[in-house]
Amino acid sequence: MPRPPRAEGSRVTIADVAARAGVSLSTVSRALNGNPTVDPALAERVKDAAAALDYTASPVARSLVLGRTQTVAVIVPDLGNPTFQSILRGLSRAAAADDYHVLVADSAESVEEERVLAGATRRRTDGVILCAPRLPQDELDRLVGGLRPVVLINRTSGEVPSVRADYRSALAAELAHLHGLGHRRIVFLAGAPRSVANAARLEAIADFVADHPDTEVTEIPCGVDFEAGAGAGEAVLASGATAAVAFNDLVAMGLLSIVQESGCRVPADLSIVGFDDIPFARYTTPPLTTAAVPAAELGAEAWARMRDLLEGAEPGHPLVLLPEVTVRGTTGPAA
Repeated sequence: MPRPPRAEGSRVTIADVAARAGVSLSTVSRALNGNPTVDPALAERVKDAAAALDYTASPVARSLVLGRTQTVAVIVPDLGNPTFQSILRGLSRAAAADDYHVLVADSAESVEEERVLAGATRRRTDGVILCAPRLPQDELDRLVGGLRPVVLINRTSGEVPSVRADYRSALAAELAHLHGLGHRRIVFLAGAPRSVANAARLEAIADFVADHPDTEVTEIPCGVDFEAGAGAGEAVLASGATAAVAFNDLVAMGLLSIVQESGCRVPADLSIVGFDDIPFARYTTPPLTTAAVPAAELGAEAWARMRDLLEGAEPGHPLVLLPEVTVRGTTGPAA
């Protein structure tokens, strides 16, 4: 029995395509989703019918047919940090080019939230891209097995695909820059104690001091944001150090602001080095010397590895990018 005519202006359905092509609904579905079991000539007839009717599949229906959500989850520790914003920008743009959406979750620097969010978002998406700097290594190793497909940012775990910045080498380069300027008493404003990024920085410091016995680097517990840097100002000035290396640019900016308020001249009295090269770093007064992390590239490369996993391809090799020291106005010769 012929189908009744469609009401003018009503949405074209998969049934309309099937009627025009003279095939079943399941054949239309399989043809439009690229199922290789459909005869090529028949698939072409279905596609011609869909084009003639200007038919577009419902995203929900397509997800049900493919068994995919066309969405991946990305978990970051702090959406307020411009570095993670840059990672997300690079990742989401690359994913969008492949018709994928990104679900973003903020763990608020909490180990417990990293665990919970990883499992909860994986149940609602096709895969997880995880940036979990606080999670202990043994827990991370156990967790990733239940998240596959999963890609790690700035962490490694067995054969899990990963992309990361080489924080250790970059911090060593910052210390070498200060040493070349004559600085021998340096303070390090440490980040979160359990952070793997902070541990990498401490390892770089230990190696540098071992190779340069004329140099003293003192650790000052601090944090990861502007307020933490400002709060460390008094301790930095009391230390007698001629240079300060901050965990990241936000900390460096907080320190820069508070010490200058107290009359300390930067860099004449104190040199300050940040880390990340966030967009604001070049606009401080004076502009901030820092290590430029290619954050957007990290995000795009993380997506490339997730796409390979979703398509059943061999993911790209583990990628390590080296941040480059960018010398600006906050560093100068030791007083």
